[in-house]
Amino acid sequence: MLAASELMTSIQRAAALISSKTRICILTGAGISAESGIPTFRDKQTGLWAQYRAEDLASPDAFARDPKMVWSWYQWRRQQVHDKTPNPAHRALAEWQQLAETRGQSFTLITQNVDDLHEQAGSQATHLHGHLWRNRCSQCATPYAMTANVEGKKDKSSLNFSEDLIHCPQCDSYIRPDIVWFGEALPVEAWAQAENAASQCDVFLSIGTSSLVYPAAGLAQLAQQNGATLIEINPNPTPNTFVDITLAEKAGLVLPTLINQLSA
Repeated sequence: MLAASELMTSIQRAAALISSKTRICILTGAGISAESGIPTFRDKQTGLWAQYRAEDLASPDAFARDPKMVWSWYQWRRQQVHDKTPNPAHRALAEWQQLAETRGQSFTLITQNVDDLHEQAGSQATHLHGHLWRNRCSQCATPYAMTANVEGKKDKSSLNFSEDLIHCPQCDSYIRPDIVWFGEALPVEAWAQAENAASQCDVFLSIGTSSLVYPAAGLAQLAQQNGATLIEINPNPTPNTFVDITLAEKAGLVLPTLINQLSA
């Protein structure tokens, strides 16, 4: 962790740089949601799921082998996170997105997270790994709604955590979570948007995620190759040599301070 004075100096440096640029691209990862109490994907499973690795449950092969087990796990995950709310980092990013619009800056928010905390905070985000609260058919990919939406946000009063398998109304195959599993490609449109924003940005911020895990980590390198300045916000900075400004602290502490500097 940086000393308070050193951290503030780095935040001020980052704010001055960002204020002089017009195209901003931000990538968020599990660290920002962990600050809201959502376990990261790499955390050890608990309760009935302690005997499994997350990697063994989040794959097409696992669903084909035992769809009930995989569906039950995702319903459990939904139950674990349904009451989680945005933290100061999520709210600061939403405020920043609005501020950027008023100043004519291009602002693209990309997330590897499958929760909806960015949207709850008021942001528009591109999801690379899917959406925990959405479902689709495992065969024909037809979307299947289990919850009602109010102004783009899930209606918590309509949440359904039943572990019973659901059949697609179109082809009768099983409904699955609309999540990118191990061995599956990232959604084409979302990845294209992410690549386009990273390749054209002036500043690329990596928040709560390692800059070493691909394919998302390739966005930081793509940005740098096209002349962007790289800023990382992470209590455990990535051990690399291509980040220009490192803010080694939680996003919930750094981002509100950074927004105050940008708004001044």
